[in-house]
Amino acid sequence: MSKTTLYRPVNSVELELIEKSDWRSFPPRLKFQPFFYPVSNIEYAKEINKWNIAKYGAGFILEFDIDSDYLDQFEVHNVGGAIHNEYWIPANRLKEFNSNIIGKIKIIK
Repeated sequence: MSKTTLYRPVNSVELELIEKSDWRSFPPRLKFQPFFYPVSNIEYAKEINKWNIAKYGAGFILEFDIDSDYLDQFEVHNVGGAIHNEYWIPANRLKEFNSNIIGKIKIIK
């Protein structure tokens, strides 16, 4: 099985929910959040994390591995500059996405 490493900037509320899952899954999206947006590189995650710190007073960058074969069904979306690559995972598929995470989600910053 091959794996792809992705990143997810989060605030402290989301971090607490991930910790409650034993670092194995991301929490369901809120009703007004149609997608889950993991990003493909640490540089972009750091940019987003600055926004979390400014808005929420704290920000964390998480790293996790996911089954590459599973991830291949989702397109990479570039939403700005060369590093602004992210996946758009429909909210109703997040449970399935979580089941394809390999190992545990880790805090890296």
